[in-house]
Amino acid sequence: MIKTRFTEMFGVRHPIVQGGMQWVGRAGLVSAVANAGALGFITALTQPTPEELTKEIKRCRDMTDKPFGVNLTILPSLKPPPYAEYRHAIVESGVKIVETAGYKPQEHVDHFKQHGIKVIHKCTAVRHALSAERMGVDAISIDGFECAGHPGEDDIPGLILIPMAADKVKIPMVASGGFGDGRGLVAALALGADGINMGTRFMATVESSIHQKVKEQIVANDERATDLIFRTLHNTARVAKNAVSQEVVAIERKGGAKIEDIAHLVSGQRGKVVFEQGDQSYGIWSAGMVQGLIHDIPTCAELIHRIVREAEEIIRNRLDRAIVAA
Repeated sequence: MIKTRFTEMFGVRHPIVQGGMQWVGRAGLVSAVANAGALGFITALTQPTPEELTKEIKRCRDMTDKPFGVNLTILPSLKPPPYAEYRHAIVESGVKIVETAGYKPQEHVDHFKQHGIKVIHKCTAVRHALSAERMGVDAISIDGFECAGHPGEDDIPGLILIPMAADKVKIPMVASGGFGDGRGLVAALALGADGINMGTRFMATVESSIHQKVKEQIVANDERATDLIFRTLHNTARVAKNAVSQEVVAIERKGGAKIEDIAHLVSGQRGKVVFEQGDQSYGIWSAGMVQGLIHDIPTCAELIHRIVREAEEIIRNRLDRAIVAA
């Protein structure tokens, strides 16, 4: 067993996190992660209303007695979701761990902390991690350029970003972006992290609710099968490469693209259809470069135990033996 500051703070057996993912972070997946000894997060905004989130939290609690959390991602919007109501649902449901992400989380962090909830904040830069630490969060999730979703605008890969953050951030930190096996866990620990966060790797598991054809596409894809969209809008997102993402990239390359020019292509509802119906070319869906390391669709328990076992074997049999008397 690998013990870190993260496992001790959040009361989990293994230093592995299944972060929040739109249309993916549901009770079935999260409870399976929790039962295997890792930390999973229900994605709040996947649920259409705060009332539905309350039901999803209860459903998860019916399936596990282990710790799990809820992700609340705050995004700038002309018509934002009722964040205060989602926060209330989280608090009233007795959730003790929250993962925040996105834009200006101070109000949300303060509210959760007032109710004794531990907060992990997702960041893509050291300066943002330090800002979140000053806000009073309990831990940081630091996303390298390899990650699915929004890697920020600095394009700093994990091999640089993780140790830079570890040099400055005092609270526990999990590393995100490009992790999918025991080698990655050992590397993250060596770079100064207290655990790893995985998204794409957990999408390709038995308990993940996305369509089997999408899971099989992730297994078939290699590390080159992603596109970076929204670059010209300064809101970069890494998504699975398909006909739709390629069309978005082509429009942006022409220059002067506005969100109105691509909105019909990048609709979240189209991405939801991908996950529900299995037509991976229908819309935009998030996936990371780690696809190149994904070769099967195991249960969450099989995946987590394999990662930990591989990491322990590397530490014992490769790293220990590499040290010899002078």
